[in-house]
Amino acid sequence: MTILKSRGRALTRFLMVLLSLTVTTTFGGLTHSAKAETLLWEFRSEHPKIVDVELYSQTRRGHVWPGNKKVYVLNDYSNKTIRISCRYGEKVCYGAWVRNRNNSYWGVGYNNRNGCKNCCYTCDGGRTKVIVLNP
Repeated sequence: MTILKSRGRALTRFLMVLLSLTVTTTFGGLTHSAKAETLLWEFRSEHPKIVDVELYSQTRRGHVWPGNKKVYVLNDYSNKTIRISCRYGEKVCYGAWVRNRNNSYWGVGYNNRNGCKNCCYTCDGGRTKVIVLNP
C-alpha cells in the first residue's frame, strides 16, 4: 500500500510538471512580441547628393537595419523599397542623411541621434507611405 501511494504521488507530480510545461508552451506561442513580421519601407530621395538610410528599432535597444556597418543607399531619384523582418508591434524609425554630412538629415538622422515627428512606424506586416527626402 505504501508503494502505491508513493508511486501515485510521483505520478501526480510528473503530470503536474508536464501540464505546466504544456500550458507555458501553448501560451508562449501566443505572445506577439516574438512573432516575426515584415515592414515595407518606401523611400525616394530628391537630394542631388547620395543619401544613406538606416532603420532603428525603438523597442530593441541597438537593433539596426541593415546592420553590420552597412547602409541603404538612395542615389538616383527613384523609389526604393526596403523590406525588413521585425517583431510584431515593434516601433521602427528611419534615419537618413547626406553622405559624409551627418548634420544634413531626415527622421532621427545618423546613428538615431535626433528626435522626429512622423518618422516611426509599427511593425505589423504593412508598409509605409512613400517617404520623400527633399533637399
